[in-house]
Amino acid sequence: MINDIFEILKTLTYLEIWLLPVLIVITGVILGFVFKQVIHSRLKKAAAKSTWEGDDVILDSVESQIILWFFWASLSLALKGIVIAEPFGLYVSRFLIIILIASITHAGAKLVVGLLDIWSKKQGGGFPSTSMFTNFVWITVYLIGLLIILDSLDISIAPMLTALGIGGLAVSLALKDTLSDVFAGLHILLSKKVQPGDFVSLDSGEMGYIQNITWRNTKMLERTNNIIHIPNNKLSSAIIKNYNSGDPSFSVRIPVGVGYDSDLEQVERVVLDVANELFNSMPEMNKNSKPAFKFRGFGDSSIDFIVYFRGNKYGDQNPIIHAFVKKMHKRFNEEGIEIPFPMRTVIQRTES
Repeated sequence: MINDIFEILKTLTYLEIWLLPVLIVITGVILGFVFKQVIHSRLKKAAAKSTWEGDDVILDSVESQIILWFFWASLSLALKGIVIAEPFGLYVSRFLIIILIASITHAGAKLVVGLLDIWSKKQGGGFPSTSMFTNFVWITVYLIGLLIILDSLDISIAPMLTALGIGGLAVSLALKDTLSDVFAGLHILLSKKVQPGDFVSLDSGEMGYIQNITWRNTKMLERTNNIIHIPNNKLSSAIIKNYNSGDPSFSVRIPVGVGYDSDLEQVERVVLDVANELFNSMPEMNKNSKPAFKFRGFGDSSIDFIVYFRGNKYGDQNPIIHAFVKKMHKRFNEEGIEIPFPMRTVIQRTES
């Protein structure tokens, strides 16, 4: 009987010791949830109305860690009133430090990627939109966080760095081609030779839109919807025509010929009427450059001229040429202007 009473008192003592810490932790988690749902959500709405994009990035980067930080703070506060026997107290303390550093590292990585995204958009770079650059930033920040964790655990990282240096030399020799593609990809990104979304033409004849730049290769989508994977090393050394670098608009030249009996004043008037009509109606036309018309010379069977348009981007030439040929053919028929067939005079001599 006395032993039973002693056990009950012992249990009540344990409840008194642990009840308050447990309540503190539960309260901290509830406060974290309330903070995230009420205060943080209102801050995000206010940030969405501001012109600076950085506040949105900051709030997004910490959003997933709010409850964890409140839990960490409440648990640290709860454990202050509890005496934990060594070495368990040391283990708990280091565990809390690891959780905090890992959480801050994750939030910091999201913050760095987001801020770089904003900066690159202002510079016209768009680097973090590629998986290669994004992964490079994530890995770099995580490695820094890992080194901080090891240092907080009093683990010397000097031997580790030495081993990594020697091992890295061996790996670099074994993966020479892979590393060549990796650094070639970084060179492409940093030099802005091509960027995702650019329409490019290679010296080997391939043409298409750059979709992504990964660790090993660059993915290019042809206009026929086929995907080409180009090793970064080859793309870095290739001669590339980038239709989107600088001003993406370009000249569209359409050669035409009319018969020698045509009234050239009438031809010029009709051609410019059709060209200006298309210029005002087609969204593919660059509105900063009006159509131009120039006679070019005397052909074998026609007087040749060229009509110049300016498209907004590569690919706009196709609907422009299509619409111009249809309208020009119809107007020439209405105006009685001849588009001659090639003619040759053949002189046949016979010996008598």
